[in-house]
Amino acid sequence: MKIYFAGSIRGGRDDAPLYHEIIALLIEYGEVLTEHVGDVGLTAAGEDGLPDATIYERDVGWLAEADAVIAEVTVASLGVGYEVARAEALGKPVLCLYRRGAGRRLSAMLAGNPTLRCEMYESVEALKLILGRFLRG
Repeated sequence: MKIYFAGSIRGGRDDAPLYHEIIALLIEYGEVLTEHVGDVGLTAAGEDGLPDATIYERDVGWLAEADAVIAEVTVASLGVGYEVARAEALGKPVLCLYRRGAGRRLSAMLAGNPTLRCEMYESVEALKLILGRFLRG
């Protein structure tokens, strides 16, 4: 199984350590095409040295190749929103993960979309169960 993991890069890297943990869980189910999203050394400046057009073409290719898309959507990100919409348009199964917190509420465009599966979680342990249910069908 090929998994596309989406998480905020230029929108903020506060959750990078969490992305790293999620990717480690996803690797148990298959190949994670976007492991770099969990790189704690990657800053909000993005991938240095790569032109934006190159990143776009690569990532769109990976979305087309993926069997499933997992998006951590707690940190608002235009790029992650685009990836979710693109995956939906491609007919990919999409799981949006989010943590409820002070001042945070999941976008209605995600929460109200019947083709997306949105799951709230509070711990990595809870994520294990959510990911297992989603990826094992």
